[in-house]
Amino acid sequence: MKRKAEFAGAMAVLAALALAPRLAAQAPAAEPGRQAARTFEKHIDIKLDYLLFLPQDYAKDEGKKWPLIFFLHGAGERGSDVNKVKVHGPPKIVEKRKDFPFIVLSPQCPENAWWDPYLLLPLLDEVQSRYRVDPDRVYLTGLSMGGFGTWELASRAPGRFAAIAPICGGGSPALARRLRDLPVWVFHGDKDPVVPVSMSDEMVEALKKAGADVRYTRYEGLQHDSWTKTYENEELYTWFLSHRRGEKKAGGAKPAEPAKAGAGEK
Repeated sequence: MKRKAEFAGAMAVLAALALAPRLAAQAPAAEPGRQAARTFEKHIDIKLDYLLFLPQDYAKDEGKKWPLIFFLHGAGERGSDVNKVKVHGPPKIVEKRKDFPFIVLSPQCPENAWWDPYLLLPLLDEVQSRYRVDPDRVYLTGLSMGGFGTWELASRAPGRFAAIAPICGGGSPALARRLRDLPVWVFHGDKDPVVPVSMSDEMVEALKKAGADVRYTRYEGLQHDSWTKTYENEELYTWFLSHRRGEKKAGGAKPAEPAKAGAGEK
């Protein structure tokens, strides 16, 4: 009986495979000279490795929602070993600072790839649905390649974030108007040999013209590593927490803030 059942199942599969081309052939064909309505549907699998940090007091109050930092690393941390993401920025900080008052979401970009908003947004959706994230206090930041990714993701979905902090990256000045209602703090070393500081200059100028709330720290004498100095600055996190999604702007654009080179210079 068992063999008969297995045989019957196999025959059913073969029949279905044989029938598939016929079913496809029965689909309405496009007719030359006529326009026809069609529907395309395809499910695409998304896979991203990521690090997730929950503050040490996360479990103490089940009704509390927490701010989240969405961190995008640079090109050197791409690959399949997610622990590489811990070398810079918030993922590095939380390895030692368990009382860091943010949920930290740090995806890893695959080798030879680039940050893709259409992969990052579903990941953010998933984490927000599973954990107690305050949707009005989601902050986006990234360095180098992640700085480019920060500009790109924020331009595609400005309504998802309360504030952004791109570091030594660049974006599209033509899209700056999309960010006019989003607080932005830009960081870049003026001696950067990898990503020219002019790329941040152009974005800041475009944001000012759009009437955005933009702040600019242009480190004097600092090369590509402008992220160490930035992420070690507690003022960045205070600034993040001072903003909520959809809030009214307090004023116009702030002038650029020159800063002397210090820790983190290469």
